[in-house]
Amino acid sequence: MLPEHSPFSPDQRQTIDRLIASFSPAQRFWLGGFLSTGGVEVAAPSSSANTVPLTILYGSESGNSEKLADLSAKEAKKRGFKASVKNMADITSADLGKVENLLIIVSTWGDGEPPDTATSFYKGLMTDTLSLPKMRYSVCALGDSSYAQFCKTGKDVDARLEAFGASRIAPRQDCDLDYEDLHRAWLDSALNAFGPIQSGASNTAPSYAQEAPASLYDKKRPFPGELTERVLLNGKGTSKETWHYEISLEDSGLNYEPGDALGVIPVNAPDIVAGLLKASKLTGSEQVEVSGHGSKILADALREDFDITALTRPVLAKLQLLFKSKKLAELLDENSAAKLKDYLWGRWIVDAIKDFAPKGISATDLASLLRKLPPRLYSIASSPLAHPGEVHLTVASVRYQSHGLARKGVASTYLSDLVSKGSTVPVYTHENKNFRLPSAGETPIIMVGPGTGVAPFRAFVEHRAELGQAGKSWLFFGDQHYTYDFLYQLEWQEHLTSGALTKLDVAFSRDQPEKVYVQHRILDKAKELYAWLESGAHFYVCGDASRMANDVHEALITVIENQGNKSRDAAEAYVEDLKKTKRYQRDVY
Repeated sequence: MLPEHSPFSPDQRQTIDRLIASFSPAQRFWLGGFLSTGGVEVAAPSSSANTVPLTILYGSESGNSEKLADLSAKEAKKRGFKASVKNMADITSADLGKVENLLIIVSTWGDGEPPDTATSFYKGLMTDTLSLPKMRYSVCALGDSSYAQFCKTGKDVDARLEAFGASRIAPRQDCDLDYEDLHRAWLDSALNAFGPIQSGASNTAPSYAQEAPASLYDKKRPFPGELTERVLLNGKGTSKETWHYEISLEDSGLNYEPGDALGVIPVNAPDIVAGLLKASKLTGSEQVEVSGHGSKILADALREDFDITALTRPVLAKLQLLFKSKKLAELLDENSAAKLKDYLWGRWIVDAIKDFAPKGISATDLASLLRKLPPRLYSIASSPLAHPGEVHLTVASVRYQSHGLARKGVASTYLSDLVSKGSTVPVYTHENKNFRLPSAGETPIIMVGPGTGVAPFRAFVEHRAELGQAGKSWLFFGDQHYTYDFLYQLEWQEHLTSGALTKLDVAFSRDQPEKVYVQHRILDKAKELYAWLESGAHFYVCGDASRMANDVHEALITVIENQGNKSRDAAEAYVEDLKKTKRYQRDVY
């Protein structure tokens, strides 16, 4: 209700209150944005003014770069540009010779790798020789600073364009996981640098608000979803701890499709917070400033706001500025990359505090070291048709010993240790357009998902079963032991009986003297797998990026090389064509 001190008469307040009460949440949200702009919708520039071309090129792994490219195009059009969005998968580096005004938004994943869909473009750009003296450009690079090769793809593209004679009209912006504000500032700077396009066009920072949103909940405003079920999927005797979680989305307005992810907003465990406070010689009652939240008690900020575990070069560099350690300076020297990598492996921020700030650190300085606690994305393990109003996850709790301390994954053990059945989890849905079932239900699909990588394929099979689609499906699943670690075994058997799943091949690595993995099963079934591909099958991989995904990729090339009687180059071109036509999709982490 409107407060009494608002600038309205009692009758006006009563009328407004009645109207607001009748609106849906989406209508209230739209109205708030409408009124905040003075009640004026921004008109699109006239077609005659929309004459200066601007190409916005993106390379996206999980959809973030694509989303930002679309937002950038909308803002550019408001300012009078004739903006077009292009996927790196759809052009070659040679096509850049036709582009004069260019914005690039590209992510980096794994150990400095370009997105799958951008691999061909990236390789061409790194090897071709171009002359681009007429091009004006700027790059926004997305990445994760916990990796050594932070934003490498964007940095490489930026340097390469400069080497080809293109003019950088605005500095490259390197964005960590919390990228929205940095992208907004970069886009504003870049569009201004291109120069005024239309008299009276918008010249303010771009708005990220959506008209009439389907849901009020997103990454900034997560939905408190009730944890309705949790089941340990591993049997007694296993060395693993894999959980099946069911979370209610009732009344959230959140929607998802098979292939999407669920974002979980975790908090740090109390014992991890206590360990960092002890090493820092702090009580936790100190006050610190937290961006977007003002002043907070340190212990609360460490629990709720900051990434207090991931130790990276940027964290060590900030620590060195504070304490001027000779030992740390040697570690950060450019010639000590191998030593730095060894030091970072398996260590947390608390280890660095003990090693380089043994006398303690002030609360303000500690907070200055830390980045925002990032959300975690988990592949959704359910079909919205099979489980309306809820979402399922398959999560392995990460626990290990390193450098004399027990370690654990922040989000995975938040779910297993800190969230009880009936309590709530802050969540939001994350669209992934690069991991989708074929539009035609009769198209065959081949799914490779060892361990928790099987999650999205549970959703795929459920969804096709609910739709009554007749396309053949083949699952390759692997884990350590058949007896303990066959995730969703009864469900797969039921799907085989019903025909929802056509074939199932498994690899349990520890059940025999020699290690057997999913890539070995793929090679065993090479003839039939190639026949499926030749008949139009889509090939999907989900799971570990560091080894499994590369091993499966190599096995796929070998199958095509041998069964198709092709050279290695021809087999690689075949696989690249699968990627371009979206018949080879990966969701790896």
